Parts: sequence; C-alpha cells; structure tokens
Amino acid sequence: MRLATLRLPGRTVAARIEGDLAVELDAADVGELLARPGWRELAAAGGGASHPLSGVGYAPVVPRPGKILCVGLNYRTHILEMGRELPRHPTIFAKFPEALVGPYDDIVLPAVSSEMDWEAELAVVIGDTVRHASPERARAAIAGYSVLNDVTARDYQYRTVQWLQGKTFEATTPFGPVLVTPDEIAGDPWPSCEISCEVDGETVQRAGTADLVFGPAELVSYLSEILTLRPGDVIATGTPGGVGHARDPKRYLAGGSRMVTRIAGIGELANTARRDG
Repeated sequence: MRLATLRLPGRTVAARIEGDLAVELDAADVGELLARPGWRELAAAGGGASHPLSGVGYAPVVPRPGKILCVGLNYRTHILEMGRELPRHPTIFAKFPEALVGPYDDIVLPAVSSEMDWEAELAVVIGDTVRHASPERARAAIAGYSVLNDVTARDYQYRTVQWLQGKTFEATTPFGPVLVTPDEIAGDPWPSCEISCEVDGETVQRAGTADLVFGPAELVSYLSEILTLRPGDVIATGTPGGVGHARDPKRYLAGGSRMVTRIAGIGELANTARRDG
C-alpha cells in the first residue's frame, strides 16, 4: 500500500495511491491516519473522492511528525569517506518539523550559510507506539518507508561538536512523496533498494541500502530504549557516500540547483534550491 498527504484547495488530505489515482481517506494527513487504531484496515478499505495524480500537489508525507530522529554515519561508504571508523552505536541527532518541505517544493538555502550539502536518505515512519521494543516488535511497528534528503549546512554543523544547528534550518528537508508499507518492498531484514541523488543532472550519490550499518528495526529498537516512539514519528536512517563536503574540491548547492533524490521501489523527490530572501 502507498499513502500520501495531498494538498487540495484549502486543505490537506491523506490518500491511498492506486495506479494513477489518489483516493481520499478520512484523515487530514498521513500522520493523523497513523494515529488511529486499525489504521492499516482503514487505509485499505477507505474510499472517498479520487483524483488523477497528474493534478494533485504533495505535502510532506507526514507534515508534522512528533519526532524526527536522524542517524549520522550509518553507511559504510560514507563513514570511510569522512575518515572515521565504523561506530559501535548509532549517532543520533534531531530535526524539527519546520525543516520539512514537500517532495517537489523548493528548498531554501539560508542567507547565513554558504555550505549547503545534500544527503539522500531512507526514512522510516512509525505506525505503532513502542517502548523497549525487541527487534521483532520494532519491525512490526514500522508503518512504512519514504524518501528524505537531509540537506545540511556544513558550516553550521561543524561550528561545535553538536550537529543540530546545521541540520534543522527551516524549509530545507524534502520528504515524501509517499509512504510505502513494508510488504511492498523486497528485502530481509530491511528493504534492499538503490538510493541515489542527482544535482544538476549529475549523479552524486548511488548506493544500496544493504550498506547500512544499523538497519531500520535495529534503530527502532535502540531509540525505543531512550524514549517512546509514536505513530507518525520519523527516523532518517543516514546517507551513503558522495556528499559534497567530502569532495575535493568541496561542492555545495547553489541558488537554482536542481536536486533529485530517488529510492527504487519508493519514489523520488525533485527540488530546486533557492536563496532565502
């Protein structure tokens, strides 16, 4: 099953994607849908008005998650290109909902940063409330997967040893276009998909999600030891090698840059960068 949050005149609505149609569901967005008991059955059976996909707009698939938890240094290739050793534990930081934009919206390059970098990521969306979850319980709590680009202000990220200030600038993080439930994506114990990012037509990142050090269920279990995870919470699982900051010479997004982020079997983001103001 594929779910999306559509932008319609004067409102948003959760929808089930069926071929080239979006079928409205009885919820304002996917986050609201996931918070309802029995959301899977409701999403599968619901059937309101339908809309051709060619005529709809998309919001972030979960517009205002309660938590956006992010994992740094979680692809072997990216860890090695950054000159680090493989970690024993996940590196965790956070974003706030203000950072999110829709899958085809512009991303805003802050006036105060000159080092905005791309980071293609597989996003995990939580579908059940979990605390102290075993790996099996953690796997069952995953509502589905989506695409996210953790666009990062490197000059702010590395001002201190804490990364938050470089990771959550407003309107920098495209997310969507759909949530795809685990039964639709091949792979065990987690989706085995190609993930890639293009900037101005050049492929700058390409890897397989099999290169993850800590997989989705492991991350859900680990994070649930720290705090309760709730429906609609999002985990960004980390980015593979190929980021601009690790290049020689370094390369960053500029005003007018076109960034396309793809995960096979899930979907793609297509965003143009524009300078704030």
